[in-house]
Amino acid sequence: MTPRTILFDFDGVLVRKDSFGSWLRDRLRRERWRILPLLPIVPFMPLFFATVRGTGWMARVAVRLATAGLTEAEFLADIRTFGRRFVARPGMRVDGAVARVREHVAAGDRVLVVSACAQPLLDTILAELGLADVEAIGSDVAIGRFGVRAAFHNYGANKLVALAKRGVAAPWDVAYSDSRADLPMLRHAQQAVLVNPSARDERAVRAVLGGVAVERL
Repeated sequence: MTPRTILFDFDGVLVRKDSFGSWLRDRLRRERWRILPLLPIVPFMPLFFATVRGTGWMARVAVRLATAGLTEAEFLADIRTFGRRFVARPGMRVDGAVARVREHVAAGDRVLVVSACAQPLLDTILAELGLADVEAIGSDVAIGRFGVRAAFHNYGANKLVALAKRGVAAPWDVAYSDSRADLPMLRHAQQAVLVNPSARDERAVRAVLGGVAVERL
């Protein structure tokens, strides 16, 4: 019998906050001097954040500023240390969703966690959750003299590309997410499940998919 294929988003599903964004803010708070180059454009930031392209540009700049000058070993040590602290925060792990992953694994399903989170941080947090043996696909990052950049951002429709590279073809049996950003993944699921979605995300997903299961975990 062919195992069922079960997909889980990560941020907002297995943990309650954006893990990579939390690391980025934490790092910039620890080394505040890194944000000095942004000061001249502070008055214009609302304009950048008003568009998807502008928001993406600001995010890339912030990541570069936070990591410029780090070696690969320093970056990995920093992000892994943060990952262990992050998941230890009270209420950060979504215990019901973590238990659901384990239930699927115990049932013999093929389970994959598919996330936009940087792969080293994703792997660290999953290990802390006791899910180190679960397949995980995150964003590939590269680090150079000017900091970290996304070699492959595993977000939105890119998740389908990453899954195809793992030999996972649509349709899959169940997909869990909290966000409308995962509509490309959810629409190819025989059963789409929203976990703790915001009202806005729930409306957006229902507008496209119609009936969808919602679970509060």
